[in-house]
Amino acid sequence: MPRTIGLYLFDDFQLLDACGPITSFEVAGRLAQSPYPLKLLSAAGGPVRSSAGVMLETVAANAAADARSLDTLMVVGGDGSRQAMRDEATLAYIRAVAPAMRRLCSVCSGALVLAGAGMLDGRRATTHWRRAAQLARLFPRVIVEPDRIHVRDGPVWTSAGITAGIDLALALIAEDLGEEPARAAAQEMVVYFRRPGGQSQFSALSQLGGEPGPFAGLLDWIRAHLGERLTVEVLAAEASMSPRNFSRAFARDMGMSPAKAVERLRLEMARERVENSPAPIEQIAAGLGFHDPERMRRAFLRAFGQPPQALRRMARTV
Repeated sequence: MPRTIGLYLFDDFQLLDACGPITSFEVAGRLAQSPYPLKLLSAAGGPVRSSAGVMLETVAANAAADARSLDTLMVVGGDGSRQAMRDEATLAYIRAVAPAMRRLCSVCSGALVLAGAGMLDGRRATTHWRRAAQLARLFPRVIVEPDRIHVRDGPVWTSAGITAGIDLALALIAEDLGEEPARAAAQEMVVYFRRPGGQSQFSALSQLGGEPGPFAGLLDWIRAHLGERLTVEVLAAEASMSPRNFSRAFARDMGMSPAKAVERLRLEMARERVENSPAPIEQIAAGLGFHDPERMRRAFLRAFGQPPQALRRMARTV
């Protein structure tokens, strides 16, 4: 039975958010001889301009007809999501068709559009790392998992930034057609079937140590002392601030608490060592301040969705 995929576009959408999944479905359908009908939708229909200036032709979204014909609805992201997540016609359409969809998906900042329609309330979700704090702030009922490449919570799937739409599409294909057709499509496109690690490896936090900023030096200092006990008081003293002022200023400028930043930096270093060194997991945990390997395992599951041993095995097979 054909599984029609609807992709919802808006002005200033990110072109690759749409074209990545479109190509994934096209290639997988051709290789498996089980084509995916694709339907590009927008509020008014007609040509829709991407942020690159390239236009894609769409048909007008029709809630009654699309609820009957679509299997999966995927909302793309891009700069235009800032307007789309407040556009009543867009939000009303999503609310109307969502109950009929086998899967409701978003790519990148399309998650904010789904959240604006109330589709992510009480659900786990991810988005581009640069927009994750905004998603959490504007929609506090959403359980944001900022490091995941994609997240499935029931029938709702969300993915990280831009190229992660390909990862999401391959996961949907694997659910529909099986692992081998999805893997064959990934090989044809020369991309990972399952990408190792999470999106923190691409995030701003990974780069801040060498960039100017009020806490750039402190982040470098933390990286050099990850095996030590790094309390707020210790970090505040290093920054020559009172603990209270330090906590407030750090959270304002970094978008996370000092404790969360320390954990992220420990995870960043731990993942690199797990994937690229032969050191025992217990030794890595002790050397980076996790102390208890079980504590590091739980942190890996929260951040990456997989334990350290699984990431090590995956890194050795790609």
